[in-house]
Amino acid sequence: MKKKNFFSWLADFFHWETSKKPEIDLRSEIWGELKPFRIPVILTILITLFGTLGYIWIDHFSLMDALYQTGITFTTVGFGEIAPISQVGRIFTIFLIIAGFAVFSYAVGILVDVINKGRLIALLKENRMLYKIARLKNHFVICYHNDYTIDLTKELRKTHIPFVVIDPGDDIEENAIKYKYPFYIKGDPHTLLAMKKAFLSSAKGVITLSHSTPDNIAVISSVRLYEKDLGRHPYYILSVAQTDEEIEKLQRLGANEALSPTKLIAKRMTAISVDPDVKNILEEFVYSIDTPLDLEKITVSKKSWVANKKLKDAHLRDLLNVTVVGIKRENGKFIPVPKGDVVVKPGDILLVIGTNKDMMKARKIIRSSKKPKEIDFI
Repeated sequence: MKKKNFFSWLADFFHWETSKKPEIDLRSEIWGELKPFRIPVILTILITLFGTLGYIWIDHFSLMDALYQTGITFTTVGFGEIAPISQVGRIFTIFLIIAGFAVFSYAVGILVDVINKGRLIALLKENRMLYKIARLKNHFVICYHNDYTIDLTKELRKTHIPFVVIDPGDDIEENAIKYKYPFYIKGDPHTLLAMKKAFLSSAKGVITLSHSTPDNIAVISSVRLYEKDLGRHPYYILSVAQTDEEIEKLQRLGANEALSPTKLIAKRMTAISVDPDVKNILEEFVYSIDTPLDLEKITVSKKSWVANKKLKDAHLRDLLNVTVVGIKRENGKFIPVPKGDVVVKPGDILLVIGTNKDMMKARKIIRSSKKPKEIDFI
């Protein structure tokens, strides 16, 4: 076993992280944009060398004096002669001034051309963004910018959930500034290049919000293929759809959830219309992230100690301070607010409500095959 050095031990102790590099390296493209500057640089070096040797040979300058005289002459600074120069030396100086002005003008022309193209600046900005994204972990990759994205990212920022927005539009940078996207990528979300730029390998999941179902299908399929290539645990994929047929299709292709915004709005408006007070309940307990209560589905396995027991005999409320508000059978039947005499069967999904802290205990104990010792004292 390899021993850790002092700095490695110190880094582990203070939980320091080494800076991560993005999966896509843009340095070759950046250097490609800088290639036109090679000729001015080479000419500058050659003329400096030629001028230094010329002053040494013509007027017998020392190496440093010759180099200094070449520098102030070639750059047309015009400090004057640092030592008496012969007539031949002055003609040589005029040549250096003209050569310096020519090289300077050529370099400025190249610089203006590179800036006008805008490619170099765009690459430098993107490279800086990629290094920022590479530091993210368990973030969400949101595909396509639209009205859904704007509202969703507002909520994610409130809950401090990191995210990266990918959109093929040329105005993605402008939209990112306007709607406060901290991390964004310009590209087609379904491509491997865009996934690597968004550091998908370190992400928790993907949310695809295109109004076009084929676009969402392409993203879901690409993510699942990328997931297999990485050999990692499944991503959580969420998508939007308009019809039941589209929802079923997206889920069959690999989406964990496919939601219809119009149906969600219709259901909520119906609930509020029947009972206006339900709005406060929805805002406070269902849609609020800050609520102390948590509503979760817990599947009862065949090995669970809860299986084949009456709900009242499990003493979940007394033992864990949680309440079962619904049971979904394997055949699809749903039992709302089950009574204590209902028998919990293997494969049942318990809809449990409780505090976040109590819910963690509930998941662990319900899924355990061993009966907790505390139940004997209830």
